Amino acid sequence: MIKKLVRKHLCLWFFIFSGLSVSVVVSSAHAAQLSGITEEWQKLKRAAPQIKPEVLRLALNAFERAKRMGLATKPILTVIDYSLASTKERLWVFDLSREKLLYQTYVAHGRNSGDLYATHFSNQGRSLSSSLGTFVTGNTYIGSKGYALNLNGLEPGYNDNALSRRVVMHGAWYVSEDFIKHYGRLGRSWGCPSVNPALVKPIINTIKNGSVLFAYYPDRQWLSHSKYAAV
Repeated sequence: MIKKLVRKHLCLWFFIFSGLSVSVVVSSAHAAQLSGITEEWQKLKRAAPQIKPEVLRLALNAFERAKRMGLATKPILTVIDYSLASTKERLWVFDLSREKLLYQTYVAHGRNSGDLYATHFSNQGRSLSSSLGTFVTGNTYIGSKGYALNLNGLEPGYNDNALSRRVVMHGAWYVSEDFIKHYGRLGRSWGCPSVNPALVKPIINTIKNGSVLFAYYPDRQWLSHSKYAAV
């Protein structure tokens, strides 16, 4: 009887300590991941001092989540901060493997998203508005706007209609400093993140086929529901 009780208690303690060990391993792995993101964030922030620290942190979180899910296969991260005026260079492209800034440039927002600033976003067809959230880049094609890049929206209700809406990256004549000087803002797209024609090919060729594009705006509803931007 005593031997059975001893064995029972030994088994109980074994399961308790096993559970604790698993928790410690998981916690340690999570801490290591956070530490890695923090170190990477610091290096990228030094490379791109104009980007808001919190926007970069959220974008890195989104990339890591997409990578863990097997959706992001290319260590390239594009960040768009739609909270900035269109007269600001609010698009950044980072090479995460080399922790290097590759591009910083202008990007247009949708016609119905706003004028100088984008304040309204939509996932609906024919809304002529930009979409927020995490995208994975797809293949390229030649269309009515020239060389273009398909974007796959990963966030239901916020950007998962990107393909059906034909929200793609392409070049546009109205994305230029001359346009800004004349009109006080960039021109506006039908919802696409349009860039300067001189940069469209090098940027698209850098980010195509499996990298992450993260489009930010301080929208509380989106941030509270996003499974990618959250830690």
